[in-house]
This record gives sequence, C-alpha cells and structure tokens, in this order.
Amino acid sequence: MDETSAPSRAWPNPAGEVFQAFLIQGLTAFGGPVAHVGYFRREFVERRAWLSETAFADLLALAQFLPGPASSQLGMAIGLRRAGYLGLLAAWAGFTLPAGAAMIAVAYLAPSMTGTWGQGVLHGLQLAAAAVVLQALVAMARALAVGPIRAGIAIGAAAGLMIVHGPVAQILALAAGGAFGLVMLREPGETVPDDPDSHQVPPLVSGAALSVFVLLLGVLPFLAAWQGDPTLGLASVFYRTGALVFGGGHVVLPLLQSEVVGRGWLDQDAFLGGYGVVQALPGPLFSFAGFVGAAQHAAPGGWQGGLVALVAIFLPSLLLVLGVLPFWDRLKTQPGARGALAGVNAVVVGVLAAALWNPVLSTAVQRPSDWALLAGAFVFLAVAKLPPWLVVTGFAVLVGIFSP
Repeated sequence: MDETSAPSRAWPNPAGEVFQAFLIQGLTAFGGPVAHVGYFRREFVERRAWLSETAFADLLALAQFLPGPASSQLGMAIGLRRAGYLGLLAAWAGFTLPAGAAMIAVAYLAPSMTGTWGQGVLHGLQLAAAAVVLQALVAMARALAVGPIRAGIAIGAAAGLMIVHGPVAQILALAAGGAFGLVMLREPGETVPDDPDSHQVPPLVSGAALSVFVLLLGVLPFLAAWQGDPTLGLASVFYRTGALVFGGGHVVLPLLQSEVVGRGWLDQDAFLGGYGVVQALPGPLFSFAGFVGAAQHAAPGGWQGGLVALVAIFLPSLLLVLGVLPFWDRLKTQPGARGALAGVNAVVVGVLAAALWNPVLSTAVQRPSDWALLAGAFVFLAVAKLPPWLVVTGFAVLVGIFSP
C-alpha cells in the first residue's frame, strides 16, 4: 500500500471534508458495488488524490477479503486514512444516509401499494430483482467458482442449501467452504512492501475492535432472548447478517430472507419488492436493511427499527476494518488465509444460487409469461448493459401498467 498523496484543498475539519465527499457518492453512485469501486477510484485517486493507485488497490483487496459490504468497507478505510476514526464514521454516514433514508421512507409507502396497479408494480420489482440476482450469480460464478474444486464447492453448497434451509445451514456451509479451501486451495501470496499507513490504528484499538466484534456476535442473541427485548432481537439479526455476508450486497438477500421472512416479521412479497427498490437507488445495497427494519412487523418498526437495522448491519464492517487493517500486510500473503477465503467465496456462489431458486424465482415467477419478462430484464442488464436503476424502474412501471 505504498502511498504519496497529493494535497487537496484545506478544510478546517478533515472529517467534514470526508463526509461531504462521500455524501456526493451516496447521492450519485448508481450501479451497485462494482460500479462504486469505479466511482471511488475516479474521485479519491484521480480527482482528489487522497491515495495512490497501489494504496487504493490494496484497500480494495482488504474490503473483498472481509465479510460485509465491500464498497462501504472500502469507503470506511479511505475515510480512516484521510481523517482518522471520525473520518471512518463520516465516510459511512455520507455514503449510507441517502439510500438508508430513502429505504425507510419506502417502508412507510409500501402499505399504500394496493389495487391492481400497486400489485403490478410490486410484481415488476420482484421480476427485476430476480434478473439482478441472476446477473450477479453469473458474474460471481465466473470470478469465484473457476476450476473443478471451486465449482464443486459451489455446486455442493447450492444443492445442500436447496434441501436444508435457514441461517444455521448457511453458516455451516460457509465454515465448510473455508475448511475445504484451507486444505485444497492454498496459494502462495505475493510479497508486497509494508505500508506504515496500514498500522495507524494502534494494536490496542485493533485488538479491542476484534474483541467487540466477536463478543457481540456471540452475546447479542442470548442477551436478546434473556431480556425479551425486540430492539435487541432486531439488532442481533442484522448484526449477525452483516458479520457473515461474504460476497457483497446481493448475498445479504438469502441471509436476511431466512432470518426475517422465516420469523414472520415480513412477508415474502414485500421483502422482494423492497429488494427491487434498492437496486434503483445510489449508495450501498446494504441500505436495504433500513427498509426491512422499518417495514417488519415486530417492534420496533418505523424509522426507529430502520435506524437500528442500518447501524447493526454496518457495525461489523466498522469493527473489522479497524481490527484487521493493521495486520493486513502480513495476512494477505498467507497461503492458508487466501485458500480459506477462496473456499468461502465459492460457497457464496452456491448460497446465491440457492436463494435465486427459492425464494427469488419461486416468488417472482407467477405465470409462464413471467419467464419471458425475466429473460428480457436479464438481457437488458447483462447484454445491453443498461444500469440496474433504469431496468428496475422500467419493469416496475411496465408491469404495473399492463397487469391483468
């Protein structure tokens, strides 16, 4: 991560500069995690010169190594390097605030979508969401399930999760993939120069962050059950989801579906409709948590539930960036760590494939003509390369108008 940044114009408050820069991204960065990386590179490497190409690529590798939303973690790491701990928080808040607020607002509007037109719009959102997930599955399979071992892990995970459902099964599949990768996919890492900036978080702070990450993951479910507190229960579900999602925003769908729809907190149609809406917004896909937290039936709902869900799902990322960054130069060269990550990523492909079949396709496809609409949406996304927000809004309006 060698870096020599050119100076940008002086701000009286560096964290304020970071917030303003990432708020612009949160308002304009359409297209999902892969597109976000391109926006960040153009803004923070080329235009503002906050970090070099090498440093940017290294932080991106860290974000992809950790569970959670890669683009948000990349933003947090950039904010941390630019303005310390407040910069990390400012980057997260600026990037997440627009989409998070919009998704909470959508939760309030969703109950009014009744009648033929409203149900048609919801159905169009579900079909567009299915096409987005299919496109993500194809892209991830090409990148993460290459070769017989990785493909076998992915297929095995998909088959197993189609038979056994639920968050426990998904966690066990991810653990098994990591174990297979550790044994069968060990690859020597490249030797890279050490970057002093990666050690700007003191070891004491780093260790405390990792300890809090593990403690909350283990204690929150028991604390929620013991206290019988619905707010703790909601925080526990979203924290666990944020801590265990490998592979980016699209993989949040199966984990949250098992946790939220499986508990009866939200019905399947509303869940997939909200997931369709978030594809049309700029900013992180994890802002979908704001919709689910606000729309779910268990207390707290409304904006309070949306806020709890948003903070809880992003908190593991914040703790992991603080905890792992100081050790990243050494960790990324370890063959065992690289192999375990390769195995986990192959399982992620299987997790997404199982989710595409159930609940995405089983809910979205209601009649034979829906297959043609789904194929059309996929062609617009994968072949014509239209932006997801345009395909999602277009299909929502189209199906809404022509619904029988």
